Amino acid sequence: QVQLVESGGGLVQAGGSLRLSCAASGPIFSINDMGWYRQAPGKQRELVTVITRGGSTNYADSVKGRFTISRDNAKNTVYLQMNSLKPEDTAVYYCNARIRANIVSVMDYWGKGTLVTVSS
Repeated sequence: QVQLVESGGGLVQAGGSLRLSCAASGPIFSINDMGWYRQAPGKQRELVTVITRGGSTNYADSVKGRFTISRDNAKNTVYLQMNSLKPEDTAVYYCNARIRANIVSVMDYWGKGTLVTVSS
């Protein structure tokens, strides 16, 4: 069974930093895009950032210049470095990955989420 496990969430003061990690495991042939989403209570889940297998990135306007996504393909791991955190960044952060398990199966997988709380 393919699974994604996030780590690194927690409580931080405004202006602080956190580094999230997400490791994929299981029957993986290859991983295409990997990304981070977030969802706050009463709000829709939104895309924060995505990175392709080759390293191309895109960011939501709200996090540009503050967040950096990276990946280690050898470790099947994606990271999110979050700097200059703001209270509005408070949310559950979810890891997402498009994974090819075999020749006929490509699926999006989600982690269970990790809570990031930014206090003012």
